[in-house]
Amino acid sequence: MTRDKIIRIALEAGLHLATDVNWMPIVRIEYLESFAKLVLMNTDPNSFMSYQEGAEAGRLAEREACAKLCEAQGEYGDEQYADAIRARGNT
Repeated sequence: MTRDKIIRIALEAGLHLATDVNWMPIVRIEYLESFAKLVLMNTDPNSFMSYQEGAEAGRLAEREACAKLCEAQGEYGDEQYADAIRARGNT
């Protein structure tokens, strides 16, 4: 969900966006409940991922970032190390 969509939903729920203060304004629970319902109505349940899916996505992203760092070194054998990093967990 984009920032603009969140702001639109918050305004629709009756929340006032105070961007000129450095403190947490007090919000009535009714506005928060309304906001939560609107967020649920505007969120596709198919976009949710489980803890396991999130952990796996993080592992893969970290592995790929490490492999790219190896490749960027420009030294002999870098591709071999990068390939080995990418292959982790596939055996």
